[in-house]
Amino acid sequence: MSGQPVPNAPSGPSGPPVPARGPHVACIMDGNGRWAKRRGLPRTAGHTAGEEALAATVRAASARGVGHLTVFGFSTENWVRPPAEVRHILALHRKLFGRIEELNQNNVRVNWIGRPFDEPGSRTPRNVQKGIQEAIDDTKANTGMVLTVAFDYGSRAEITRAARLAAAAGAPSVAAIDRAMYDPSLPPVDVLVRTSGETRISNFMLWQSARARVYFTDVAWPDFGARQLDEALALVVATRA
Repeated sequence: MSGQPVPNAPSGPSGPPVPARGPHVACIMDGNGRWAKRRGLPRTAGHTAGEEALAATVRAASARGVGHLTVFGFSTENWVRPPAEVRHILALHRKLFGRIEELNQNNVRVNWIGRPFDEPGSRTPRNVQKGIQEAIDDTKANTGMVLTVAFDYGSRAEITRAARLAAAAGAPSVAAIDRAMYDPSLPPVDVLVRTSGETRISNFMLWQSARARVYFTDVAWPDFGARQLDEALALVVATRA
């Protein structure tokens, strides 16, 4: 379901130069509710604006030669939110996975990580499962950036499962756990982005981010744009210089 990093686009006016292997950027998209509250809007309006910001970030990241963009779409803890809010977020994910024409125009391939649909504890509704699989199938021929959506995802659960599978196959090791992650083909995260002034990593890609730079910004996710993305990418450039 995932692909290999693609060659980096040349440096230019679209942003700072990035390494030869397009970097792996992981985003914790935080602050939708607070963004809405400051404007006197319902939380759902913030999530809607956040989905638009994600679409814009996908376009900007692809244009900058990012190899992998992984976003924290919905955590295993998010199911406890008010039912109406959960339904709205699920509908927005169906909208995101339905942006096939735009994704294909940008040569973006869709991927997914999270609790496997056929394992105990999975709570992803069948209509969302269907949308995810259709997006994967309809973009599988694309050769550009890989957009991975972490849905019904929790990093500790992923690591626990991987360690259990590795132990069942023999003596567990770092390499064995790597092979047992939800998507072993995902490269290590180069820079982890967290928006809205929070300085936590919230159970997101703990294993994959062991050597990552971390970019914190006070900007709420709906206002996240090319400038913040460029600042995050600049950390990768500085690390690899």
